[in-house]
Amino acid sequence: MFSKRTITFYMEKFAAFVVKARWFIIVFVFAVSVLLGFQIPKIKINSDIINSLPANDKNAVLMRQIGEQFGGNRLGMAILDCDNVFTSEVLKHVRQITDSLAQIEGIISVTSLTNATDIKSTDEGMEIGRLVDEYNIPETPDELAKLKENVLSNNRYTGTLVSEDGTAAIVIFSLSEDADIQKMARIVQEKINSLQLPERIYYAGSPMLVTSIANLISADLKLLFPIALLVIALVLFLSFHSWRGVIFPLLVCIIAIDWVIGTMALLGFEMSMVSNNIPIVLLAVGSAYAIHVLHWIGHVKAENQRKAIAIALASVAIPVILAALTTMAGFLSFIFGSYLKMIRDFGLFTALGTFFSLFLSLIFVPALLAVFSSNKNSGVVNNEQIIQKSLLHTYFLAPLQKLLFSYPKQIIWTWLVLAVVAIFGITVIQRNVDVRNYFKKDNPTRIAEDIMTRKFGGTKPVFVLFTGDILSPELLNTMARMEEYMKKSPDIAGTQSVAGLIADINGAFGDSRKIPDEKEMIEQLWFLLDGNENVQKLVNPELTDAIIISKFVSSENKLKKEFAEYMQKFIAENENEAFTIQVTGMPFIESSLDQSLINSQIGSLIIAVIFVIFIVGLILRSLLSGIYAAIPIIASIAVLFGFMGFSGIPLNIATVLVASIAVGIGIDYSIHVITHFNDAIKKGADIRQAIHETIGISGKAIIINVFSVSAGFLVLLFSEMVPLEYFGMLISLSMFSSGLGALTLLPAILIVSHRKKSSKQ
Repeated sequence: MFSKRTITFYMEKFAAFVVKARWFIIVFVFAVSVLLGFQIPKIKINSDIINSLPANDKNAVLMRQIGEQFGGNRLGMAILDCDNVFTSEVLKHVRQITDSLAQIEGIISVTSLTNATDIKSTDEGMEIGRLVDEYNIPETPDELAKLKENVLSNNRYTGTLVSEDGTAAIVIFSLSEDADIQKMARIVQEKINSLQLPERIYYAGSPMLVTSIANLISADLKLLFPIALLVIALVLFLSFHSWRGVIFPLLVCIIAIDWVIGTMALLGFEMSMVSNNIPIVLLAVGSAYAIHVLHWIGHVKAENQRKAIAIALASVAIPVILAALTTMAGFLSFIFGSYLKMIRDFGLFTALGTFFSLFLSLIFVPALLAVFSSNKNSGVVNNEQIIQKSLLHTYFLAPLQKLLFSYPKQIIWTWLVLAVVAIFGITVIQRNVDVRNYFKKDNPTRIAEDIMTRKFGGTKPVFVLFTGDILSPELLNTMARMEEYMKKSPDIAGTQSVAGLIADINGAFGDSRKIPDEKEMIEQLWFLLDGNENVQKLVNPELTDAIIISKFVSSENKLKKEFAEYMQKFIAENENEAFTIQVTGMPFIESSLDQSLINSQIGSLIIAVIFVIFIVGLILRSLLSGIYAAIPIIASIAVLFGFMGFSGIPLNIATVLVASIAVGIGIDYSIHVITHFNDAIKKGADIRQAIHETIGISGKAIIINVFSVSAGFLVLLFSEMVPLEYFGMLISLSMFSSGLGALTLLPAILIVSHRKKSSKQ
């Protein structure tokens, strides 16, 4: 570790370079900003959680495979919500939507009541036709009543194309593999909306859900970023009362965001429902380093400009660099501790943005000051001059100092009790990976998901893949038994398979509804189904793969795990050398996500805390200093989790980020306190004077930073996505608790530990 004199010497040389090369630095920064800014419009938004799962996740791999073969991941739905589907007017509207969607290039199939296949017995044998004659829609009450009876008595239609109560109908469409999902979703909505139908129209299914999330991400960025900018600008103005104190920190943040998003676009990375937080995070976090640099430079006076910047940088560089490194460690912990690619990307690029903010604060801001500042002031002010006799000092910082020296042990015990109470809250934290809960209750997508759950058994598909000779009696009979087995589960809503269709055709010929015993008979029945577009969604052209399609109703994690075990039991008992059975679907994906939340939270948090202790201990040459710095943040994390448990805020893909981010950002406050305190002690100050200077100087900067960071994150309360609302609220809470811990718990620990040392001496 270099001595203070050595650091000052090098900082003076560094400051001299910054002052001398100030115009080059400014031009360089703006040139890079322009070049990377041109890349930003190229960035894409990808909100598909399945694509964020690791390439080796078995459920995700099988889900993608089934999606490619059968289009299961590209099914969209238009829902007509009305009083009664079985009227000629509503049926005509269903037909209008069906015909309109069928004409859109990129949609390979459309299924609804008006074009669904109907298998029925006739006097002449068996007939495969349409459920509804689209050219002759039923008009009379008798015709409509007969259609209603036919539809609601057949589970191939009820809960699939029409709700059991007959108040909602669905038009299902499938996109081709090369279709742009978001573009197609917009075209579908525009096409249907242009029909101006009187029914309430909602949209569901993977393409519509992914597009809705992408639209919300885009809308949030456009709305929230300017609001956050204004809020932080207001906080900075109230804190510094100068245009430099507002413009320079915000300029640092804006340029850092420009560089990060431009780099993401240049490298081909995409925005997600997690990484869309990056601009808000950097706006709130990136301003901290510029605030501390400005705070010190603004209070140092010297015979010339270079000397003032050098003295300030010598004092503030190490704690600012240390704060940035620990913040980066918090973000980088997601790379090693997270299961989802979108969270790893968030960690990587937020850490990069933090580095950019540090670079700009230590080089770009001093260069700007060297250009726009004057040399009127001379002489170096002492610490008492730096400690402003402001309202903040009079009514908060000064009383706080008295409290710290009067009751240090009581303060420590208060935090300990608070942490113990929080532990009870931690034990009741809930986890939720249900995408439906990411939307507010009045959001059309949330309404659509609720309708699908209430009337159609939900939108969580379950796929059972059979691989073998699909037309063999053994495989088809096993598939039929699997369907019956699945229907016994209270969490399954309906099933569809080629086995059911063959059994229906066999029953229509006058035989019982079962799979024929002879393969030749099955092949004859198959001849009647071959080429039907509804069948193509259930079996591949080579007749080597076929699926059972079903829907999982519950959103409870426990029931998802129980269902997975339930299915594996059947597979273990029935799979043989002739064919294989595999099962996947959203319940299994969500179970993986749920487990990943726990692993990610524990893993990233442990990594972040270890990184922080190691970095602080290494730079300060004291492991004890690293542990001291970590204590307040650990206490604030306990309070954070306790609050989540008691308030019912669940752990999800957004809130799982909070703890590690809080470690990375919140530790900054402790670093500034402990480095300032140690510096004062080395200069010969006693404990009281060291605390006085630390609270008076660093305390003010910490309070400004807490309010600016919290204000930036509280803007997320206006987000249209519920997890981001929670994210903003929890980060703000953690900033307040971390700042309070750094200004109360840490000084109390330092006072008690130094008193013990003094008594031993």
